[in-house]
Amino acid sequence: MKIKIDIPSCIGCGACTTVADERIELENVNGEMKAVVKKNDFTDDEVTEMIEVCPTDAISKG
Repeated sequence: MKIKIDIPSCIGCGACTTVADERIELENVNGEMKAVVKKNDFTDDEVTEMIEVCPTDAISKG
């Protein structure tokens, strides 16, 4: 399953990286740390958990 990250909403806390650290990394985007998808291939459970742990609701199914 694929996800979308709303970059302006992302605060770079890294909660999503605890779920799928090899496929999501924090990177500097215009001077701010943001979550960036490196490989958009996640299980349904991973997507559900990432959506739940994101404090700004920046992650959605996509």
